[in-house]
Amino acid sequence: MTGTLLFDPLVPLWVIAVIGVASAAAVGLGLWRSPKGAILRALAALAILGAMLNPSYQQEQREPLADIVIAIVDDSASQKIADRPAQTEAAFAALTASVAALPNTELRVVRFGDGEGDSGSLAMTALANALADEPAGRIAGVVMISDGRIHDIERLPPLPAPMHLLLSGHSTDWDRRLVVRNAPAFAILGEPVTLTLRIEDQGDAPQGDLTAPLAISIDGAAPLLFDLPIGQDVDLPITLDHGGMNVLQFSTPMAAMELTDRNNSAVVQINGVRDRLRVLLVSGEPYPGERTWRNLLKSDSAVDLVHFTILRPPEKQDGVPVDELALIAFPTRELFLEKIDDFDLIIFDRYERRGILPDAYFQNIADYVRRGGGLLVASGPEYGSADSIYRSSLGAVLPGIPTARVVERAFQPQISDLGSRHPVSEGLDDYAGEWPPETEGGPTWGRWLRQIDVTPAPSATAVLNGQDDRPLLLLDRVGDGRVALLTSDQAWLWDRGYEGGGPQLELLRRLAHWLMKEPELEEESLWAEPTGQTLRIIRRTLEESIGDVTVTLPDGSTQTVTLSQVSPGRYETLWTGPQIGFYRLAEGDLTAVIALGPAAPKEFEQTIATGEVLDQAVSDTLGGIVAIEDGMPDIRAVRAGRPAAGRGWIGITPRGAYRTADVSTTSLIPAWLGLMVAALLILGAWLREGRRAR
Repeated sequence: MTGTLLFDPLVPLWVIAVIGVASAAAVGLGLWRSPKGAILRALAALAILGAMLNPSYQQEQREPLADIVIAIVDDSASQKIADRPAQTEAAFAALTASVAALPNTELRVVRFGDGEGDSGSLAMTALANALADEPAGRIAGVVMISDGRIHDIERLPPLPAPMHLLLSGHSTDWDRRLVVRNAPAFAILGEPVTLTLRIEDQGDAPQGDLTAPLAISIDGAAPLLFDLPIGQDVDLPITLDHGGMNVLQFSTPMAAMELTDRNNSAVVQINGVRDRLRVLLVSGEPYPGERTWRNLLKSDSAVDLVHFTILRPPEKQDGVPVDELALIAFPTRELFLEKIDDFDLIIFDRYERRGILPDAYFQNIADYVRRGGGLLVASGPEYGSADSIYRSSLGAVLPGIPTARVVERAFQPQISDLGSRHPVSEGLDDYAGEWPPETEGGPTWGRWLRQIDVTPAPSATAVLNGQDDRPLLLLDRVGDGRVALLTSDQAWLWDRGYEGGGPQLELLRRLAHWLMKEPELEEESLWAEPTGQTLRIIRRTLEESIGDVTVTLPDGSTQTVTLSQVSPGRYETLWTGPQIGFYRLAEGDLTAVIALGPAAPKEFEQTIATGEVLDQAVSDTLGGIVAIEDGMPDIRAVRAGRPAAGRGWIGITPRGAYRTADVSTTSLIPAWLGLMVAALLILGAWLREGRRAR
């Protein structure tokens, strides 16, 4: 209960001031002329002025409000290593008990984990939100339980009371960390790129270790082992051997008494691209579609094309000088013996044996395919003749055996059952033409007019069929290389728009890229496309069904994921990874690796507990930093502006906040009372002056 004297004037103050001045003048004149009555008149004037000021006495019924102590508990990833979870919970329990023992004090608890993405420990954001929810006049203190690794210290809010840090961890903690710098997003195949690696020890690391083992794994393969010096930058040249995404994992084993191995590995994802695709195109007998392949390959700026056309065989002697038929002589030895491995793809377009290339050259081409090269034969009637290149050493790698029969009837190319699942031909029916308009079902492509009959090799795959389901496009793998055989020379009809045309450009582009082993055209493949923490897992196959995909998480646990067929030969699903780190996918003999976020998140860049980050913020509020391993401090009440921490104790500042429950006001000089008193005093003054006159 508290009381306050209040004034609520009945008239403006300037009116009261004027009346007061006039009253003082009248009283002064009265004192000069009649001192006895003037005293009473002065008292009457004061009574009137007092009534006009309307004084009152206000009483408040106050209910005290409890002081609030805010506990900010760090549950981020770095707080879950070693025995820090136990330390944190023990400190929180002790803090809860200590605050409960304080009179008129409440505890507000805010727990926070890792921020979104890889933003780390956002303690100041959590503190600002907690302060916004409570009245500043009741905040008596802030106690943070953390390892001190805060990543948003720049968002420190204004603090109305002391802040303290209960520091987890131990003074003897140490940790080893692997750092990868200078990691490019793209690299050219066959050309080395340099990565900078560093292994560094933090905290109270043991002395004497000068080197540490390092394992390097590419795309989940068996790791290569090295020894790296500790505390030094080491440049490591890496050469990518395949296109598409290359996932490189670097790791060093966990040492004895080390805090965690979450920062002992790093994942680098580099997209391998070809600098230039080198293609050798050899055209035989001229025909209307001779420039089809040349135009296709020249339209791609990433292709270096070497093109030779055989205009005259050696047996043809018409007296025309050779230098008038070609700008340069056909460098057969240089191309097919010395520099054949420089090419990514060799194309024979309606070529037949005419004595220009000896059989030894064809044997060298076959060996080139087995070593990993690509070969495409676009055949015409010459493929079924006695001079067919199949009759050479090259026949051992070709996917179709000619029967010497040439079918001269119109037919419409069709995608085979297996071709509907093969990446070279899947979805080609989406590129349908416009002829004939009444066709129902299947692609409405223009017809071709000729096909060479062949018998497929046992290992060949027919993705397109022609007349009477004869194989039109055969694909095969020979050794490490790939071979394709197109059993018709009529693809140019689609290019010219004959009967509506067809997907000639798309088909030949895919075919060339499949031969050159572009990753997106692999028949049997497993990969994942990350978006944030969500993976789109994709499995492509020529089989009728697939098994479940086994996903190995960064912590070593596994989960089984079932994929659904979205199109022939393509299975997909969306799956959310529960952790940031390195994931391994496996289905049958296929494996894939992918990284969600960094392998070593921001929380594990620095793992040694420290009070340095919060030291300035704590000292500005006169608070203290106490290591939990030294024991839980007592909590005391201190006055504002005094030091709030000492040996074995931390302080809070009681705020004395209250809530007004009731207010009552009593007028001290009611208007009627003031007028009555004034009238009596004036009457007394008149009587006194009248008696004196008699």
